[in-house]
Amino acid sequence: MIGTILNSTAIVVGGVAGLATTRQLSSVNQTALKILMGVFTTYVGLSMVWQGLNGTFAQVLKQIGIVLLALILGNVTGKLLRFQKSLNRLGKHAKQRLSSARPDSPHRANDGFVTCSILFCVSPMAFLGGLYDGLCGNYKILATKAVMDGLATMAFVTTFGWGAIMSALPVVACQGTITLLAQTLQPFLQTHALLDSVNATGGFLVFTIALIILELKKVELADYLPSLAYAPILTWLWR
Repeated sequence: MIGTILNSTAIVVGGVAGLATTRQLSSVNQTALKILMGVFTTYVGLSMVWQGLNGTFAQVLKQIGIVLLALILGNVTGKLLRFQKSLNRLGKHAKQRLSSARPDSPHRANDGFVTCSILFCVSPMAFLGGLYDGLCGNYKILATKAVMDGLATMAFVTTFGWGAIMSALPVVACQGTITLLAQTLQPFLQTHALLDSVNATGGFLVFTIALIILELKKVELADYLPSLAYAPILTWLWR
């Protein structure tokens, strides 16, 4: 739960800081911070891949094959289930509420709560971070998300007020639930030697987050999330 605690704390701290001052980060500082987060996320993703691939050369090749097949099947499944398109619709709805919001609106707190809750909870990064926080105690994904959400809240409170800060509550509920469910699944995956494939597959997905942060490539990440279910299944079958 460390990652979720960091994430929710960053939202509260960012919101309070935004209410206390009207100064925002300069474009130079924003660019520098974006590069740092991109580099850190790259390190996290590649380290997960490295930890997930082990054994002899033949075993590593087999594991890479499993990961690639899981990513392909996961992408096909995600597109059929329209994961990314569904998230895009939710994101578009949140942006519309944001663009139509007014600081003097009597409903701005409620609008801020709903808008920020959608943006912070319904994202592939929230799912990945909560999952790996529970599976292996890896809170680095959510630590990166915490910085992003904290900075976003600093800007949102100027329009939504304290309603943006209250979005920390659904973040705790959503990501905390994912983490607790992952903790119950971890012993089974560990006992049957299925956790490495999940780590390696997730590492590739985390690496794509770095590409998105650095604006190097637009990746429909949500469509790849089913890969995390295919990885242990394929490992189980391909013994």
